[in-house]
Amino acid sequence: MLTDKRLHLKLALAVLATCYVLSTEAQLAAKLIQNPCVNKGNCHECIQTQSCAWCMRPDHGDKPRCFQHSYSNICPEEYIWNPDTEQKFIINRELTRAGQMSSFGGGQMSYGGSYYANSSYSSSASGSYSGSYGAAGSAGAYGSASSSGEIVQISPQRVGLKLRINQVHSLHMRYSQAEDYPVDLYYLMDLSKSMEDDKEKLSALGNLLSETMRNITSNFRLGFGSFVDKVLMPYVSTIPKKLEHPCEDCEAPYGYRNHMPLSTDTSTFTSEVKKAAVSGNLDAPEGGFDAIMQAIACRQQVGWREKARRLLVFSTDAGFHYAGDGKLGGVIAPNDGECHLNSEGLYTHSVIQDYPSISQINHKVKQNSINIIFAVTSSQHSVYEKLSQHIEGSSSAILSNDSSNVVDLVREEYGKISSSIEMKDNATSHVKITYHSTCLNGGSEIPTSKCDGLKVGDVVNFTAQILVTSCPADPAEWNQIIQIYPVGINESLIIDLEMLCSCPCEQPGSIGYEVNSPHCNNFGTYMCGICECDEMHVGDNCECSTTDVHSDKEGDLNCRADNTTQVDCSGRGTCLCGVCDCEKRSNPEEIISGRFCECDNFSCERHKQLLCSGPDHGVCECGVCVCKPGWTRSACDCQASNDTCIPPNGGEICSGHGDCECGVCKCRSTEEGRYSGKYCEKCPTCSGRCHELKDCVQCQMYKTGPLKDENDCATNCTNFTPIAVDKVVINETKDELLCMFYDEDDCKFTFKYSEADDKIEVHAQQERECPPKVFMLGIVLGVIAAIVLVGLAILLLWKLLTTIHDRREFARFEKERMNAKWDTGENPIYKQATSTFKNPMYAGK
Repeated sequence: MLTDKRLHLKLALAVLATCYVLSTEAQLAAKLIQNPCVNKGNCHECIQTQSCAWCMRPDHGDKPRCFQHSYSNICPEEYIWNPDTEQKFIINRELTRAGQMSSFGGGQMSYGGSYYANSSYSSSASGSYSGSYGAAGSAGAYGSASSSGEIVQISPQRVGLKLRINQVHSLHMRYSQAEDYPVDLYYLMDLSKSMEDDKEKLSALGNLLSETMRNITSNFRLGFGSFVDKVLMPYVSTIPKKLEHPCEDCEAPYGYRNHMPLSTDTSTFTSEVKKAAVSGNLDAPEGGFDAIMQAIACRQQVGWREKARRLLVFSTDAGFHYAGDGKLGGVIAPNDGECHLNSEGLYTHSVIQDYPSISQINHKVKQNSINIIFAVTSSQHSVYEKLSQHIEGSSSAILSNDSSNVVDLVREEYGKISSSIEMKDNATSHVKITYHSTCLNGGSEIPTSKCDGLKVGDVVNFTAQILVTSCPADPAEWNQIIQIYPVGINESLIIDLEMLCSCPCEQPGSIGYEVNSPHCNNFGTYMCGICECDEMHVGDNCECSTTDVHSDKEGDLNCRADNTTQVDCSGRGTCLCGVCDCEKRSNPEEIISGRFCECDNFSCERHKQLLCSGPDHGVCECGVCVCKPGWTRSACDCQASNDTCIPPNGGEICSGHGDCECGVCKCRSTEEGRYSGKYCEKCPTCSGRCHELKDCVQCQMYKTGPLKDENDCATNCTNFTPIAVDKVVINETKDELLCMFYDEDDCKFTFKYSEADDKIEVHAQQERECPPKVFMLGIVLGVIAAIVLVGLAILLLWKLLTTIHDRREFARFEKERMNAKWDTGENPIYKQATSTFKNPMYAGK
């Protein structure tokens, strides 16, 4: 009896132990099913999934080979392939400091040889397959300065980077504007007849322009070129006489001419401008785009230096022809973007090639790091202002009608260009780079690629967050060279990027790689611990032929997720020898996968009809959106960071007037008013500084208000002087605020103000909107007269109506009287006093 009880107890304990083991394995399996790694069938798909590692152990059993690395007990460490990001500084020269420029020459400067700082940041992969760039040492933020005396404004200069998919890597870089940095200024002028007075003024101001720029940098060179238009109808007159002298005191027209290459002999500039003769054309637009293309493309002829800030001042009073306009003159060959100047500096292909397009100009500008300054008259400024938005690093400014302000214009525009730095890159669609910086404000970094207000010697730190969003289909594109460069400066940070899209164990010649391996029944390649079967075989060991399909009860059970279902392969595949062969979709990008065909990449939640909100936000893994860094929620439609809610110049989230939801500010309404704008920085209904500025605007513009006395106005209103405008229009890009008041005369006056660099700028409406003056006595007399007139009219009307009524009654009376049938001597209403009756039966007897 005792023996039976002991036997039952042992059996119970054994059952409990078995249940515990099964429960533990079930929990582990459940955890694995909840992650996106378990359904990856090979090594390269596995490592292309965030936080997944691959197990290469040959006898791994039925456990998933692709798993989250946190479950390290699934596979021995020596068999795990889990590559991590590796960064190595290849070239890391020291930034040029103030005072170091004195030893540098002003001639041609070339990019020096390679230099190795031997500084690296790496986290090698587990196992024997881990790779690296080599030995890593340690270095500071600056490496050794180049012995060639080269100017360096960006550091580091070259970085090697190995990066996995969907892993953000932060690369820190520094920029500093060097003192006395070389400047090349090429003045490109429209020399049509309408610019004759501008040419004379530029000739007179040539020496002043040179002197002004030399005060900014001693390493300065100046050049001059001009343009008119294509010598074809309908651009210019082709009458022989007009071709020689299109206008009075004019020379023959031409497309573009390089009068003076860039030179330190700036005194020659004045004489060259003076010698240049004007010409003429027929239509209003000019051939300026041809000239810009040649001035940039002909680097040797114009003399652009490799290491210098390159400025091209484009001066005109007319519009421009662009790609396609050449067809009007029979020119259909597209512009090739190459240099075509003869020995005299004339553009030889003006009548052969069409005008360049805006995108071609922009590409050439970016390629050669040119800053174009469009110096145009006020009538053309709006056109060129829009054009500058499509050409990187360009700006526009208003040139006076005779170019008398050209020196101030160039100085101011150069100041704007040199005091601002903007980072750009040439990353492909598979790589996303975002920039963060504190600029000169200190505090935490904000998302921005541009910093303003820089001075010589200021060091600005940028953080480039690099993310490989997907692997290119072509393995040749897995290694890319990316440039991060400051706009308008011929220096860059070069990134040698290697995308970790495949595993070394998948490469022929690696350890364990075997073609037609016995492990695969000689029908497949053994790699990374698994078999990759040929097209005619399937199975873990390629044991099944696709041409020999048969029903196997045990095999069919292997094609079902559990014993509660009677459907093989989730109803989306065919069971072949116990292995699911999933269906192929008509759309090759839609894939059904998983051991039981239970997963797909097309049934995830959508946002705005985009799967997982689009490829930049997330990817669909087994019916669930796997969000990329920075995005959350089930459809990856919510931005995780609050960075986009912080104003560009820093400050509180949503300016302290709203809440950041999914990266977008939701502005609040307060007692002051309702806030609006991208950062809740605007409040149209708030008073702001309107009341503070009101009295000064009144006294300065309209001589009214509490400070209308001239002395009071001059004493209290010294911070600004209103600029008169016909109509006040708000420019939201300048953060202008509108103010509106009524004065003591009940006149409405409107003004706007904006604040920048501790300065306030006020624009006020020139004339007040006053109600018309009211003549009260006239109104009273008019009302009285109206009442009297209305009374008289009513009396007259009453009299008229009664007269008409009386006449009608009298006429009716007369009519009745005329129709009377009785004698005029009798009274028709008289009745006798006696009545006589006769008896009809009486016979008279």
